[in-house]
Amino acid sequence: MAIKTLDCDIETFSSVDLPKAGVYKYSESEDFEVLLFAYSADGGPVQVVDLVRGETIPTEVLEALTDDSVLKWAHNCAFERVCLSAYLRRNYPQYFRSYSVTEDSVGNYLDPAAWRCSMIWASYLGLPRSLKGVGAVLKLTEQKMEEGTDLVKYFCKPCRPTKKNGGRTRNLPDHDPEKWETFKAYNKRDVEVELAIKARLGKYPVPDFLWDEFCLDQEINDRGILVDTVLVEQAIEIDGKTKDYLRGRMYDRTGLENPNSVSQMKEWLSEQGIEAESLDKKAVKELLSETDEDVADVLSCRQQLAKASVSKYRAMKNAVCDDGRARGMFAFYGANRTGRWAGRIIQLQNLPQNHMDDLAEARDLVRAGDFRALEMMYDNIPNVLSELIRTAFVPKPGYKYIVSDFSAIEARVLSFLAGEQWRIDVFREGKDIYCSSASMMFHVPVEKHGVNSHLRQKGKIAELALGYGGSIGALRAMGALEMGLTEEELQPLVTAWREANPHITRFWWDVDAAVKKAVANKTSVASHGFRFYYQSGMLFIDLPSGRRLSYVKPRIGMNRFGSECVTYEGTNLGKWTRLETYGPKITENIVQAVARDILAYAMKTLRHCFIVGSVHDELIIECSPGVDLQAICDQMGRTPPWISGLLLRADGYECGFYKKE
Repeated sequence: MAIKTLDCDIETFSSVDLPKAGVYKYSESEDFEVLLFAYSADGGPVQVVDLVRGETIPTEVLEALTDDSVLKWAHNCAFERVCLSAYLRRNYPQYFRSYSVTEDSVGNYLDPAAWRCSMIWASYLGLPRSLKGVGAVLKLTEQKMEEGTDLVKYFCKPCRPTKKNGGRTRNLPDHDPEKWETFKAYNKRDVEVELAIKARLGKYPVPDFLWDEFCLDQEINDRGILVDTVLVEQAIEIDGKTKDYLRGRMYDRTGLENPNSVSQMKEWLSEQGIEAESLDKKAVKELLSETDEDVADVLSCRQQLAKASVSKYRAMKNAVCDDGRARGMFAFYGANRTGRWAGRIIQLQNLPQNHMDDLAEARDLVRAGDFRALEMMYDNIPNVLSELIRTAFVPKPGYKYIVSDFSAIEARVLSFLAGEQWRIDVFREGKDIYCSSASMMFHVPVEKHGVNSHLRQKGKIAELALGYGGSIGALRAMGALEMGLTEEELQPLVTAWREANPHITRFWWDVDAAVKKAVANKTSVASHGFRFYYQSGMLFIDLPSGRRLSYVKPRIGMNRFGSECVTYEGTNLGKWTRLETYGPKITENIVQAVARDILAYAMKTLRHCFIVGSVHDELIIECSPGVDLQAICDQMGRTPPWISGLLLRADGYECGFYKKE
């Protein structure tokens, strides 16, 4: 009988560092090898194939791996899918089959449409992403074996040659047969845990449209984004030369053995008559404006040395595949509270912005390795390298980038959901939301470069800091004091913004009341078009898209201020713990989740294009020169049918290398 569902887990070896390089580069290594293949066909007993010792994967299983009618399941299935793609291409090319068109760059990988991931299922329900974490929270009978970490280190990674191990660089089964048998049991247990997770979560299925989004995400990761490796190599070399120069200059000025040492630098500053409590970025900036030229030069050199611009270039070098493309940069449901994408490896989500007017010229100098010209033209080479990081991503020859993003997407969604009509009118009329907000707050006309223009900055900082219940602390964190506001102005600014946005303020506390009632009474509550409901130890919030937010084991508790609030279990700083929340925070979750769903809708609308990245509310598309920018923006700006009436706008630009306009 043909297999219908295949659950699997593999153990592999590669000399490539997986966390640094990602699975795509990892599986391209010449020494990459699948060691063990554990599987369950149609929920049957788990079998382990010991490939290292000559066992072979049954023919019907090989056929199932490339049969798109067979659903393949794994925990973090991207690893299994990409690794098994490499394994099949090398060992069973007759079974391997890819997808998409020949012009695409996904040809080395199995079609993700036939794969499902229990990690994504767990994330959808607000559970930990790791197999161990899910098993622990669900209190499964079968738990991931604790020995796994040591076994993976022993068999799956190169080892350091020593006299004791005979100078070998790799551990094989014969080097410790007992460990190898335990490793096989570990491999088997992982599939058993995955099956148990699926059984436990069966009553909370992932919607089919979300699996379709996951498939599209995997396609984008398979496609990858082209890296200008010449620029990367030259940037790393120039950074090294710059750091050597700066260290030498600081040594000449200070005589310090380690000018990067905070204690040594503070002692040197003290000798110059300067007592510095801190040497963080903000403190050094203040000192630079107060000290003489010689001390300022030392501090400036220290700031430049501290700039970690080269780390991104090294991450690119580590991750780039044989064809020059970096793959696996995006994590689907990386933020499991809202379902938003997260960055991985190179972390495109937090690239430095670029503000240089001569970006292309500076890029050419770095690419040419012209260190002397860079020294002559720029006072701060590390800053130049930082601004050029984005430009290391380039379209393939004969293509261009179209970068398109939503205009003020969260502000639009929040205004629409709360029914704050004056804000909706601002977006309809294409006005500046910061000017309009300031005008509503201070009851005077405000124009960007005209009457009362000085108030726009206050409107901007209020918009950025106060939309989700933020108060004085949020304004400070957003840099209000550095922007020229005084402490005395902060509370009046909070009050003015809330008075100007009564529907948004009411929305926060209506959400707060609905969530508390749903949790306290274990019931369902409707508010503002949303349904908040308690079910089987979970709090759910239905979203307009058909997706839902999930909060694990909610209950009524007390917050840090001694007030009643809802608490739930979740991840904080990598640790599973109990968290507190309240109306404005849940409002933020809802708004960001809806904005995420709008981006996903746009990605599906534009899936016929070669999307190579999604960064916050932005899409990067690699396309032929004839593709029309406005047509892309118009398609991206379509309002999904499930949130009819929301006013969206997408803007964009074309470029020969990635940048921020």
